[in-house]
Amino acid sequence: MGNVTSSVAAKFAFFPPDPPTYDVFRERDGRLALPGVTADKNMDVHLLETKVGNKIVATFWKHPFARFTVLYSHGNAADLGQMHELFIELRAHLRVNIMSYDYSGYGASSGKPSEFNTYHDIEATYNCLKKDYGIKQEDLIVYGQSVGSGPTLHLASRLQRLRGVVLHSAILSGIRVLYPVKMTFWFDIFKNIDKIRLVSCPVLVIHGTNDDIVDLSHGKRLWELAKEKYDPLWVKGGGHCNLETYPEYIKHLRKFINSMEKISMVKPSKKLTQNQSIEVKHNKCLRFGKT
Repeated sequence: MGNVTSSVAAKFAFFPPDPPTYDVFRERDGRLALPGVTADKNMDVHLLETKVGNKIVATFWKHPFARFTVLYSHGNAADLGQMHELFIELRAHLRVNIMSYDYSGYGASSGKPSEFNTYHDIEATYNCLKKDYGIKQEDLIVYGQSVGSGPTLHLASRLQRLRGVVLHSAILSGIRVLYPVKMTFWFDIFKNIDKIRLVSCPVLVIHGTNDDIVDLSHGKRLWELAKEKYDPLWVKGGGHCNLETYPEYIKHLRKFINSMEKISMVKPSKKLTQNQSIEVKHNKCLRFGKT
């Protein structure tokens, strides 16, 4: 029963775009690049090897005045080729670096998608941030959207000096999306309900009140279980894949980033009052069902 349920949950958890929405190529100078992303976008492409030998694609979007870096784990029905616009907008509005990656089996990353491969994927990406960019835990915010909350909390539960965590339309666990179970089974996947208790930094939870894929109760429970709670954002009328289009989304994220700066600098930062939203055309964050 356990093995069957676990495999069913895994089958419903991963929907990489087929065919992938991008490819990776080398410039004349040997650097990796993505089609349609020019050098003036200030973005580095990496091909990282995970501890199990998969080669995954990661992109680092640099901001010249960034105080923090956001390590972004996307949803289960998108790849990096669909995320360019969002990353460019977040970088500009939040004044942060954005590091993101494709899970094994997504986009131009090799291997097959699985729960544990996503953990290996985010660990390889974090190691790249440390080695290639000198990013310290204290300057890192990990961000997980939907299924991406799984690898995000995996990493956050192991790093005790992170600046912060953002959980966007997050899940309590894989089985709980499909069935309203009250206890955690050993064969469940992405046991966020247990890992959130191990996170020691501030946690921001963002969830739509009309999310028909992952019920609002997932976000509310994760927020309740967080040790260091930041004011949550319950987006009134928001669904599962459209929260970025609401003005309060970017406003609340900016407030969170400013609060994290106050913690590190021990002085108040300027209050920003812009009321802007982000237009995202292809942010396919989560699907459950048959392909």
